[in-house]
Amino acid sequence: MARVEFDNVTKVFEDTSGPIVAVEELDLDIPDGEFVVLVGPSGCGKSTTLRMLAGLETITDGEIRLDGERINDRSPKERDIAMVFQSYALYPHKTVRQNMAYGLKLSSDLDDEEIDRRVEEAARMMGIEDLLDKKPGSLSGGQQQRVATGRAIVREPAVFLFDEPLSNLDAKLRKHMRTELSRIHSELGITTIYVTHDQEEAMTMADRIAILDNGELQQVGSPKEVYYRPANVFVADFIGSPSMNFFDVDLQHDGAGSPALVGNGFTYEVSDELTELLDASETEFVLGVRPENVRIAEDAPTGKSISATVDVVEVVGSDNFVYLDVSGRECRVRTSSEIEPEEGETVTLTFDESDLHLFDRNSERAAVHGHSRADHEAQKTIAKEAEA
Repeated sequence: MARVEFDNVTKVFEDTSGPIVAVEELDLDIPDGEFVVLVGPSGCGKSTTLRMLAGLETITDGEIRLDGERINDRSPKERDIAMVFQSYALYPHKTVRQNMAYGLKLSSDLDDEEIDRRVEEAARMMGIEDLLDKKPGSLSGGQQQRVATGRAIVREPAVFLFDEPLSNLDAKLRKHMRTELSRIHSELGITTIYVTHDQEEAMTMADRIAILDNGELQQVGSPKEVYYRPANVFVADFIGSPSMNFFDVDLQHDGAGSPALVGNGFTYEVSDELTELLDASETEFVLGVRPENVRIAEDAPTGKSISATVDVVEVVGSDNFVYLDVSGRECRVRTSSEIEPEEGETVTLTFDESDLHLFDRNSERAAVHGHSRADHEAQKTIAKEAEA
């Protein structure tokens, strides 16, 4: 097991059209034994980050440390890191046993008896002990994934790296394998870095999530932190399904009543307590509210109602996803299956002030989350760390 540190790490690829910055000034500290998920859209730099740590890509600038020791110039086999690829990368002509043992035979001086013991122990852990004499061509995708993971386990490395290992599996098997990988991490306690573009995988598996976009780190935090206190509009939009609703609003004080957030086609009154948390000079914001926090209600509080037209209703079992039009802006509501409005119907929406998020419209950084002062102070700390 080991602590992993990325210190101002940058990766630039040279292209005929000019340099391409894949990862820019990445600072990330991963304690010993932690399960960290790198998540973001395609092309955000998460796989490149993993490959730099594994030694498969050179670093343009910065430093990567393993247990405090600089490893920039170490070859992959000198880094004590095991990696599971998206393609599994199994040798088709070798049996499962031979595939799992091959890396140990090349990189260690262990005798055949010890190698065989490790292989059989890892096979039992992965539930593939009855497949050891079969070849990859006769295995299902899920079984091949287990073999690739078992091959990494037998190495007993300091760090596990997973590069979208479940992307080739069907939805049901993906969920099962997420549970299996989490169980294995709990049993072994090895520092694990897992790359995915699937935010649901990130939320269910990670101790902490590192969210990247265009090669830049946007936020690092526990699943609850990035969900309830997103550092900016990108994180708020990327984390959560369906994604957060956003409306451009202006904060107005008319002096006659409560301050209000005024958007296209609606006015939402807010408390003095919330406005006190905002910079007095700022009036232009992006209002965000998650679909599960929006309610379709006939008895919405005065000053906190929004008129909307129902576009589509998706029935997904215990929940319904309702897609609505608010003055030309799409709004998504996640509600119980008992609430199923008709398409084309005009309804009233509302939500609690404690569930809203405000982002600066120019920088897109979080300004405040609901009315909690504790949340606001925590968010200021997150924002400062993101800027540092």
